[in-house]
Amino acid sequence: MDATWEIQILYKDPMEEVALITYKSKLNGNDTLLHWKWTSNIPFNCTTHYVRIRCFLHENMFFGKISWSEWSKPADIPGKDTDYTRGKMYPTDKVVLVGSNVTFCCVWRKEESNFDFHLSPELCPPQGCQNATLSNWSKLIQVQNVPASQSSGRNIICRGKNSKGGNPIYGTVLFSGYPPDVPQNVSCETKDLKEITCKWEPGRPTSLDGSRKTSYTLSERISGITVPHPRDKTTYQCNFPVLNNQTTYDITIHATNRLGKTNASLYFNIKTRIHPSPPTDLTVTDNSPTNISLSWHLPGNFMKTQLKFQIKVSNSTFSKLKNVHLDGTENSLYTISMDNLHPYTFYTFQVRCSANEPFFWKWGNWSKGLSHRTLEAPPARKLDVWREKDAEEGTVIIFWKPLSILDSNGVIEGYEISWIVPEMPIKKQSVPEFLNNTKIKLGSNDYIFTVVAKNKAGLSPPSLINSAEIPVGPVPTESGIATGDGVQITWLPDPSVTCGYKVRWCYEPGPCTAVSWETFPSNVTNPIIRSTLFQPGVRYHFSVYGCKDNGYQLLKYVDGYTKELEPAVAPVFNVMKTTSDSISIKWQDIPTEEIRGFIKGYLLHFGKGEEGNTKPKAYESGYQLINITNLKQDSFRISNLQGKTGYHLNLSGYTAGGIGPATRLFVVTKENALGLIIAILIPMAVVVVLAVVTIILCYRKREWIKETFYPDIPNPENCKALDFPKDSEGNPNSKTLEMNPCTPNNIEVVETQSSCLKIEEAVIKSPVTEELPEDGFDSESESHIVVSYCPSIIEEELSNPPTDGSVGSSQVVYIDIQTMYPSSDKMKEDLEIDCVASAGYKPQMQLPKNTEETSSAEEDLEKAAGYRPQVNAPSWNTDCPDSPVSVESNNENVSFGSPCSINSRQFLIPPKDEDSPEVINTGWSFSNFFHNKPND
Repeated sequence: MDATWEIQILYKDPMEEVALITYKSKLNGNDTLLHWKWTSNIPFNCTTHYVRIRCFLHENMFFGKISWSEWSKPADIPGKDTDYTRGKMYPTDKVVLVGSNVTFCCVWRKEESNFDFHLSPELCPPQGCQNATLSNWSKLIQVQNVPASQSSGRNIICRGKNSKGGNPIYGTVLFSGYPPDVPQNVSCETKDLKEITCKWEPGRPTSLDGSRKTSYTLSERISGITVPHPRDKTTYQCNFPVLNNQTTYDITIHATNRLGKTNASLYFNIKTRIHPSPPTDLTVTDNSPTNISLSWHLPGNFMKTQLKFQIKVSNSTFSKLKNVHLDGTENSLYTISMDNLHPYTFYTFQVRCSANEPFFWKWGNWSKGLSHRTLEAPPARKLDVWREKDAEEGTVIIFWKPLSILDSNGVIEGYEISWIVPEMPIKKQSVPEFLNNTKIKLGSNDYIFTVVAKNKAGLSPPSLINSAEIPVGPVPTESGIATGDGVQITWLPDPSVTCGYKVRWCYEPGPCTAVSWETFPSNVTNPIIRSTLFQPGVRYHFSVYGCKDNGYQLLKYVDGYTKELEPAVAPVFNVMKTTSDSISIKWQDIPTEEIRGFIKGYLLHFGKGEEGNTKPKAYESGYQLINITNLKQDSFRISNLQGKTGYHLNLSGYTAGGIGPATRLFVVTKENALGLIIAILIPMAVVVVLAVVTIILCYRKREWIKETFYPDIPNPENCKALDFPKDSEGNPNSKTLEMNPCTPNNIEVVETQSSCLKIEEAVIKSPVTEELPEDGFDSESESHIVVSYCPSIIEEELSNPPTDGSVGSSQVVYIDIQTMYPSSDKMKEDLEIDCVASAGYKPQMQLPKNTEETSSAEEDLEKAAGYRPQVNAPSWNTDCPDSPVSVESNNENVSFGSPCSINSRQFLIPPKDEDSPEVINTGWSFSNFFHNKPND
């Protein structure tokens, strides 16, 4: 029969339903105990929980009404909130997964109240966490999405008050972290085939520590071995013994903490996991100067295993490896022989081991190094020797180079020199080890010397050298090639050379006290000489000798530099000769010790400039440069220069290494006499030619020049400017002036600082009622006075009235306006004298004499006058206001003479007869500039 159960969980007081679960089971008629499990989201200690149950039976054979049974009596799980004797927070030291939701509750005593929770901001953000009251003595709070905690966890605190005024505090610790990661990089190996070591890495940190940290256990499936990992170890490895008759192993690493479990497995063959320990107890036994025996101890059970050993042999100059294959021994002691070593040399020996193929996995670590020096042996090389012969003293100095440490094969104790004198025993001479030369008396003979070095083990191979020197002719001197670290020297091969070549040099100039040399075989003819003592910019002198059967022959001299530099000093030069267009200079060679290279030439810069300037002006733009490459030349002539001009001269030498400093001179060229003469004669010739041309032109054009610059003064009597055409009867058909009545205008007087009498403003009225236009005159300057007026009465009489509308003759009558201005005779006389005297040009006219008092003044004026118009002066009206002698006139532009005209500034010239000679002037004259010729 099927049954359905409802299980109800309640808590709080009054009770509230927390959960309602349905559980189904089958009933078989026997008493059966049913189990059901439920996990609360809050600890049961927080408050009392109640559980009750009811049942519903599914009876198919019963047709009546079936209903739920009654609820059972509630069973309770008492909470700690009913224990009024103590307060506490639950759960205690909770460990949860990062990101979980956790509920905490605080239970306090009966006499306590007003409890609040206090959490870190990481657990409870500023917006707060949900909390609720469970009972009168308990309260809960919910924390969402818990972050990872530190190894010490995070504190959860609730604080309240009691009846005694105290502040009780209860708290708990929350640990949040991760489950263990899968063990990483699991590996197992053995060092001695007695014990297996398995290692791994923990992977991701769990943020849990102490009793909550991850624990590891190693288990081997085939043998069933289980090895726990000690918690106090910081290294993650476990060891277990190698089992007899078992070569394959299947191990599993188990990782466990309160949040989960993981594991990692590895299956391997122990023979392929051999990683031997470093060998120990190395010892060396000398067999000979070039052979030793090396022994060591390797702990382990390798009797049935073939091993491969690697020996490292090193000294201060080299290092090499040697591989040796050996079978495992029972006593773990191994020995090998090392040959081809160098005598009397310190070596360091190291050994490491691995399993041989096909079980090779990886090399073990190197053993500690063992240093040992091999035995001494006789010097391996013969000495490199040279001799310096002094023919005057009859001596020879034998030089040799000390052997290197590798060549000496031990400690050199001294040197022996021997030579054979005819019919005498062999002569020998011993030299201590700290010397490298000896002086021997030759006399008149040459000898072959033998030189050897000796140590405790024996003598070096002998070195032979002949003191004889083969005479030669002139020896050439050539230049070597600088290579930066040496000097390359070349020579032609000599078939007669049988024992090689010697290149000799000295490091210091002058007499050679420390000889250096290099020896080369007969097939070498272009070596590079290198030395640590060579310095850049220093010249070295080399001598090349050929070694022949009967002695040494000097082949050539070579001067060379390892690296050429620019000259250190400037060449000294001076001026030999100076001309107007050239400068000749002469210089001295730069000293050899200062030249620091092979001189390639000299650079001469020159340009115009002033004394005191450091550079010619031409240096900055288009300066002139001369490259003197002829090294035999020590003078130079600079040509095509300008006379009496200053020049800056800069002379510097240059090598392959660069240009050296320059010497500067300032030179002024001499003055060019021929050029000065030409400069004087050419302008004089030009002036003479121009004068001659001007005279010729003036002579040929004299008539034009006279008419243009000095025209004849026209005769007024011959002027026909006022002649008008006449009609058929001989009467003029045109009038010179036609005077019309006009209304007088106001007279405006503009005063100036003149001593002449000022004309008072007056109003002149004409009886004629018709008003005529007014003629005005502009003043040319402030000293002019403009007077505009019109005659008050104009009468025109026609002597011959024309019958055909033409005018035959006319007579102009002028009314004197002088009577309108009252004046005395005395004032008139004074004004006439002053004004006329201050005037410029005045017409030379004959004025009538009105009084006797004025006769003398007029005579003076007539005497001072110049040109006078040839007119009938007595017929002029001197009383005209614009007359030159009129006291009423202040106008400088008045009409000269009479009759006066309103519109004209010139006097009228009466016509002459037609037979008068006619003067025609087509040119211009200077007098026109002084006349004002208006167009009216």
